[in-house]
Amino acid sequence: MNLSAFTKSFGGQMAVAAPDLTLQTGTLYAVIGANGSGKSTFSRVIAGVLSSDSRRPVTEPGLRVGYLPQKSYGYRLSVLQNLLLVNRDRERAARLLEAVQLSHLAGKPAHRLSGGETARMALARLFMGRYDLIILDEPTASMDMESTMLTEHLTRQYVAETGCTLLLVTHSLQQARRLADHALYFRKGQLLEQGPAKTVLYEPQCPETEQFLSFYGS
Repeated sequence: MNLSAFTKSFGGQMAVAAPDLTLQTGTLYAVIGANGSGKSTFSRVIAGVLSSDSRRPVTEPGLRVGYLPQKSYGYRLSVLQNLLLVNRDRERAARLLEAVQLSHLAGKPAHRLSGGETARMALARLFMGRYDLIILDEPTASMDMESTMLTEHLTRQYVAETGCTLLLVTHSLQQARRLADHALYFRKGQLLEQGPAKTVLYEPQCPETEQFLSFYGS
């Protein structure tokens, strides 16, 4: 799938300038960079949450895009009903709730869940749908290690099952190394390096990427 080049500015200050990109089907891309590098703005424009400066569409017409924001939320319904809003398939909902270890809370009002529980429910709700492209923005930021591992496993499973393309915005280099097929490195709103994860995350060609990796993770 193809993504068109775009820029996004706030108050006259350029936040991100992204080039044309071609993403491979069934591939998981890690979007990495320091805080303020533009990676979340990049993801939000692609998701359609923000418009680009030109206001032209970034994705191809008819592309089904699913998006999970940094701050998860639950509608004022039960956990199960939150999932069924997306898809009435109760068997799938039950499987996903089991996968994120929330089966015992299926009848609980979603707005009364803890932060980590809400994040897991929101992921399960997203995965009730079928998409060509999914964007996850820091999906495990509020999770403990056990929940993080569950989320990573479910994410990989979903990509394998559906053949979708997935953009994972993450501050964790360890997570990127565990999950990603390809990686995109942003610095000051610019995409400085992209390529196979084993290259970008272990043997980067760009000095700025190498500096970032040495500072934020071994």
